[in-house]
Amino acid sequence: MSRLSQINVNEATGVTAELFAAIKKAAGKVPNAYATIGTHSPAALGAALNGDAILAKSSLEKADVEAIKLAVSELAGCDYCAAAHTVVGKMVGLTQLETQQIRAGEATGNAKRDALVRFVRHVAGTSGTVDAARLAEVREAGYSEAQVVDALFAMSVINFTNLVNRVNDTTLDFPKLV
Repeated sequence: MSRLSQINVNEATGVTAELFAAIKKAAGKVPNAYATIGTHSPAALGAALNGDAILAKSSLEKADVEAIKLAVSELAGCDYCAAAHTVVGKMVGLTQLETQQIRAGEATGNAKRDALVRFVRHVAGTSGTVDAARLAEVREAGYSEAQVVDALFAMSVINFTNLVNRVNDTTLDFPKLV
């Protein structure tokens, strides 16, 4: 059960109403996570949506972005984002099995994407300077320096919603994970 209050999305006004309308138009609904964020900080919701818009135009494939979001969400223990990005991951070409493997840190058979997921999991799960060999591995798999930077940005975008959902214990409005 959510811990932070959330307005009825149909009763929102001003900037919040505009953001909710755009989300509803794009996704068919306003997910609980976005409703909570928009209730308390339309600016933060706008920034999160802008981050996703930037990622949509990034040097990474959409499936790579979703793999990053799945891996980071799983490591963070954010059930809400893991469920949401399992749905989105399937929409951009990941199979159900691949989403499960990515969340578990297992190989999917896509060597390039697996290297990216290993890199992201390492960066998310450690502190301090990342070992040069870790960066070399993801670059040797075929990712450019621009794609590495875009991957780090994707991590930062998902970290915000992971944090909100972990604090809020956001009520799940996506299918439960299998």
